[in-house]
Amino acid sequence: MNPGIGHDKVQPFPQPDPATVSEKAAVKFKPSLQIHGACHPYPAVNAAGETSDGLKGTGELDGHCKGSGLGSQVYGRSGWHKDLWAIMYSWYFPKDMHYSMIGIRGRRHDWVSTVVWLDNPALEKPKILAVSTSTTNGEYDIVKDGPPSCGRWSSDPPFTVYINGTSPMLKYRTGGASAGTSLALTTERFGEFQDLVMWEQLTEEARGPLSEADFGEKAKVPFIDANFNSNLEAVPVNATHSSTFASHFPGG
Repeated sequence: MNPGIGHDKVQPFPQPDPATVSEKAAVKFKPSLQIHGACHPYPAVNAAGETSDGLKGTGELDGHCKGSGLGSQVYGRSGWHKDLWAIMYSWYFPKDMHYSMIGIRGRRHDWVSTVVWLDNPALEKPKILAVSTSTTNGEYDIVKDGPPSCGRWSSDPPFTVYINGTSPMLKYRTGGASAGTSLALTTERFGEFQDLVMWEQLTEEARGPLSEADFGEKAKVPFIDANFNSNLEAVPVNATHSSTFASHFPGG
């Protein structure tokens, strides 16, 4: 395994031209990400397999991590799960800082992920059925398409307000003492896009070290072989459409 390098020295992968059904869907439904009072996303690994050393969890909330001059990165991986097509998008952050009862606390490295659930990427117009976002305790929240939930005094906004065209809109922000840094859907159209590289598009030299790297117990890489399926299992989603489309599609 290659040694780690400075967090601002990791060269991202340029976004390849999508060739397969799954790659085209991943690009089409790529989320935007808004940063609010927190570190910006950085590449975690380069083509040679050198991984980020991250940053010590001290200083300002976004100190020394307001964005890489080399460019940022979002990592993707997709597959069928419970008769739905799941596209996982993951971002790496050199440090995770948040407020606590005794001041600002932090740690080196953070990973967050979202899963966009489709009916079938091979359809002429695939539909987003749900979007799930990772939480600080290793679970996933989920917002599903359909009638909004209504209480006595309020109701949830319709699912469509979180989608800009075909892109879910997300916000990564620093929360309070109990919330930590969180990822959630937002109605605000201030997010940015990062170059997407799918798991299969990474070099073999990058996949190995990324799978073996120790980013800490609270910053496990969401999409590597050891974690991808278990993370999908953690999402409370069930197929609401006919499973006939799960015969998959030609071309991958």
